[in-house]
Amino acid sequence: MSRFLVIDTALNACQAGLFDGEAAVATLARPMEQGGMERIAGLVRDLMQAAGVGFDTVDRIGVTAGPGSFTGLRVGLAFAQGLGAALDRPVIGISSLDALAASVAADGAVMAAIDARRSQVYARLYRDGAAQGPAEALNLDQARALAADQGPGLRLVGSGAPLVGEGLDRPDILPLAAPDLSALAQLTLAADPHAFPPRPIYLRAPDAKPPTRRPGAPRTTT
Repeated sequence: MSRFLVIDTALNACQAGLFDGEAAVATLARPMEQGGMERIAGLVRDLMQAAGVGFDTVDRIGVTAGPGSFTGLRVGLAFAQGLGAALDRPVIGISSLDALAASVAADGAVMAAIDARRSQVYARLYRDGAAQGPAEALNLDQARALAADQGPGLRLVGSGAPLVGEGLDRPDILPLAAPDLSALAQLTLAADPHAFPPRPIYLRAPDAKPPTRRPGAPRTTT
């Protein structure tokens, strides 16, 4: 049976789990606080100690690759890739939206939505567990229109679910702050490492802007 490690720092939690197949051996999660994603190395160390096994028993590593926090997902990816290189194990990048959708029952229509700030959400639609299109950055009007088109019974999951659900006809709203580790584990177990590389998934440019002048250079006036 395959033993694997899953790591998530892309959204609002710093969490990791060790699984044997679909069975959880040990899991640890902490709310994401300022700088919390930087504690992932210590959290994974504590996880392995709690499980009573060595890192050499891990066969593969799954990590959320975004969309999500620019800094958080890069910290998680960098740690997972470094660990994978040290252990010579494959590292698999899993979409945060796919993991959120997999955190609820697969039957019917599900929209995974992450609050992207600036009146936007990162969203993807699923039906019976299968994605119905690409992940997108949508403004709230676009997201609500897409959700309304699905009719009654739609489940909205993720931090953006309450935003998208405003004004809709009784949607099932599940405002998960982060994906369930068991869902992330299922996706990691099923994924082909060659088809899901550990690369960041960005749906819009980062908010930070590069400097417009070199350090020490005089400011320009207009």
